[in-house]
Parts: sequence; structure tokens; C-alpha cells
Amino acid sequence: MADFILTFSCPNRPGIVAAVATSLVSSGYNILEAQQFDDAETGHFFMRVLFNPVLEGADIEDFREKLAEIGERFEMELTLRDRSVKPKVMLLVSKFDHCLADLLYRWRIGELPMQITAIVSNHPREALQLPELDEVPFHHLPVTAATKPEQEAKLWDLIEETETEFVVLARYMQVLSDELSTKLAGRCINIHHSFLPGFKGAKPYHQAHERGVKLIGATAHFVTPDLDEGPIIEQDVERISHRHTPADLIAKGRDIERRVLARALHYVLDDRVIISGRKTVVFYD
Repeated sequence: MADFILTFSCPNRPGIVAAVATSLVSSGYNILEAQQFDDAETGHFFMRVLFNPVLEGADIEDFREKLAEIGERFEMELTLRDRSVKPKVMLLVSKFDHCLADLLYRWRIGELPMQITAIVSNHPREALQLPELDEVPFHHLPVTAATKPEQEAKLWDLIEETETEFVVLARYMQVLSDELSTKLAGRCINIHHSFLPGFKGAKPYHQAHERGVKLIGATAHFVTPDLDEGPIIEQDVERISHRHTPADLIAKGRDIERRVLARALHYVLDDRVIISGRKTVVFYD
């Protein structure tokens, strides 16, 4: 039996949950899991529903028709997905391949249910020593200031040709243009180091060490034209002491980046993330 996931957001008003639940039951489906959030600050309602058929005659198209009417009545922004269909994901990477290696391993063992449409890098294949590269298409798109518009156009064509649903910047060290960031709104995930205070530019871990930070961390967020300021999906930190060298911080940083990006992608693949303005609502497992 196929499981389906419905997610939606809409202005909050009475009767939303009742309307969705009634339509599911009348179409022959049973709710397996439901999570909801009423945002009192914005007046918006958010919900994620996992359901499956319980009647032999259950018809998902019948429910889609009912859902369309409900969506219009309550002004919903909604998605409905067959959970057995794995989302199509493109992975972008530069020289630092620790996040890519981790995602590929989790994909290989079935922890991240996705179809990898391609791996794209601004460095040649030889720069990445990963056995999984033989299993998916690899595209080398070198980027310079002069070639960036042309290469981004090729990247966008590749995204459209492969019907990629999500793009993951797995330590892709190129800043996407405002135009491409806008096209990928809500569909592109980035991972970066995050400190208190924040350190930008070269060797951020060395800067952190010089300032004697007590915490280092990483943030996964959606990409927007505002650099590193898109809606946050997931974060994590680790405590640092005066005994830790810059090399220690880099090693710990790699580990944090790997697990934060993997968790963020898991939430997105399982339809657990709904964007709400500059923030996200994340329905955790």
C-alpha cells in the first residue's frame, strides 16, 4: 500500500483539520501521522499529514479533487506526494568533499531516499576520490568571473532536463547569482559554518581560534539572493576550549557540517519543512 504525504499552510480559521480529515476518510484513507502548528504571530496554520488507503476502492485522484476544493476554500499552499516516489536531487560540490561523501553513503544505504540526477562540480572529477561517482552522472562546469553566466545557464538547463526537484550545495564554493537563486527559491539547500560571532572570508576556523570562540557550528538553509541569510532548516554546535587548535576546529567543523546537512536534506525529502517567510516550520520525526 502506498503512503502519501500532504503538507499545507494557510490563514488560520476554524474547520481546516476537520475538512481535511473528512475528505480523507470519505476517499478511503486513514491518517497514520499528523503534525500541526498554529503560528499566533502570523495567523497562519501549518500541517503535515501522512496517510494510506484502508479501503479497496481508495482513489487518490478522488481525494485530489476534494483537496483542490478545500485548498481554494481555505487559501492553502499545499503539496501532495506519493511517498514511494523518491525526489530528484542534484548535488553540487567543489574541492571539499566531506559533505558529498556523507550524502552519497547515506544514499547508498537507503538512509536518504532520493534519485540523484547528477553531481556537478567546478573542479574536475579527479579532484574527488569517491567510488560512488561511478554510479551517477558527473558534470564538470568550471567557473570564472567571465564564464559564470554561461556555466549557470548550463546548470539551469541540466536542472530542467533532469527534472531535478532539489539542489544541494554540498560545500559548493561558488556564490549563485541572484537570478539563479530566485529560480531555485525553496528548492536549493546550502551548508555553511556558523559562529558567534560570524567569521567571513578566508580561513574562518583560524579566525575563530584567534578570537577564542567557545562554540563552533553549522547551518543548513534555503538559498536566496541574500547570501547565507535564507530560511534556516537545521543547525548544530559543539563546545570548544582553549586546548583546541585550528586543525581541531576544522575537523570538528567537518563533522558538524556533515550531520547538519544530512538532517536538513532528510527533513526536506520527507516533506517535513514548510517555508514561512524568512523562517521555516520543521515537523521533526
